[in-house]
Amino acid sequence: MTKKIYTNHKSDSNRLRNIEEFFINEDFLLQNEFAKKLYYGYAKNLPIIDYHCHLSPKDIAEDTQFQNCTQVWLAGDHYKWRAMRTLGIKEEFITGNASDEQKFQKWAETVPYTLRNPLYHWTHLELKRYFDIEELLDGTNSSTIYRKTTDILQHQSHSAQGLLKQMQVEVVCTTDDPIDTLTHHQTTQKKDINITLLPTFRPDRAYSIEHPINYLGYLDLLSESCGLTIDTYQDLINALNDRVAYFHKHGARLADHGLEQLYFFEPGTYDCETIFKKIRSKQDLDREEIQYFKFETLWHLCKMYHTQGWVQQFHLGALRNTNHRMLSLLGPDTGFDSIGDFSQALALSKFLNLLDTKDQLAKTILYNLNPADNEVMATMAGNFNDGSFKGKIQFGSAWWFLDQKDGMEKQINTLSNLGLLSCFVGMLTDSRSFLSFPRHEYFRRILCNLIGKDVENGELPADEGWLGKIVADICYDNAKEYFKF
Repeated sequence: MTKKIYTNHKSDSNRLRNIEEFFINEDFLLQNEFAKKLYYGYAKNLPIIDYHCHLSPKDIAEDTQFQNCTQVWLAGDHYKWRAMRTLGIKEEFITGNASDEQKFQKWAETVPYTLRNPLYHWTHLELKRYFDIEELLDGTNSSTIYRKTTDILQHQSHSAQGLLKQMQVEVVCTTDDPIDTLTHHQTTQKKDINITLLPTFRPDRAYSIEHPINYLGYLDLLSESCGLTIDTYQDLINALNDRVAYFHKHGARLADHGLEQLYFFEPGTYDCETIFKKIRSKQDLDREEIQYFKFETLWHLCKMYHTQGWVQQFHLGALRNTNHRMLSLLGPDTGFDSIGDFSQALALSKFLNLLDTKDQLAKTILYNLNPADNEVMATMAGNFNDGSFKGKIQFGSAWWFLDQKDGMEKQINTLSNLGLLSCFVGMLTDSRSFLSFPRHEYFRRILCNLIGKDVENGELPADEGWLGKIVADICYDNAKEYFKF
């Protein structure tokens, strides 16, 4: 059998020879026969519930027809941007003023050098699934592939909604600020498109008081969104409660928070009304006042979520905006964040316990960015599962820098060792790209392969029916039951 190989030229271009079989074949990542049975029989054809992503509700509502692959694939994807910068590609071809085709060309030139990075798998899996392209992308076939994908993207099958339907996406939960009008969600919910688009409440800006001038501007927007004057801390809580009710009315059943770490203080350690007055008068705040304000505001919010029956998510451990020069040039979420090494366990346990003490702890998903915290999160979830609902507290899927093969396997193995994998609500994309949904396939193949290996090693019984049910639960049914979509 002829294998795909690159021939190396002194011109530093990589030419792809014609090949007989693409490396992403039917059995990609499935390394034994039982894994194949599980994947093809119980996982492959299940719909997708993507309960956390950053897709544009506007694009879904308007069923955007993307002009080319750069717009749908590269725009906003800081995973790819980081790789291109590492290879020495100038910012002009990443987020700058180069043409879309030039940007695609530079990404294509980068791809061969991403081997063993998840981008290598994702790139070729996405080209195959959405465009039926079975070539290794590089600088020599970039123009051909750019033209082919551009042509295909003009078809209705590859509009924003069309791309979702191709992957059998049943539910999409976007990430939305409390001030959002949710107009696009409402528009989509009135249409019969067989895709449920729901908002997720993301109130990070409501307690981000580190920069008082920016925060005061945000308070004005929040006040306008709910029609309430915000002159006191209690006014702020009332406004947030109003927005939670508004989001619930329009389908929200989840909240999400991106935090370095949770903080905990004994309630009443500081007076938030006093802190709020200092913010309003533009006085400096000390570090503990900032932390206490975050703690108490989040405590109030979590009680609201419990009242509404929502699921709350905590994404913990990202060290964001580390490169201030690039932040000033490009803004946040452009690829200059990393894993942080924050202490997580003690404050997290006390915060959850504060809510649980009065039975106000909502269903909760804990995500860690630092892999050193895997066991912390898995055992923390077990502390607060109280029998009221299956898997009430979840150790969430491998996130951001960890949502690759090794990270997924470690998350699955940790959860298996310290909790119940069978109760896991499974994968999500956490993505801004409409081409990212093969990540669910990637996860499903990895899951089936791990269980298949256990069967092959004699560590699990070869009970296809039971193990198949567990796989289907993790890939779809658990999420369906947990979120009540």
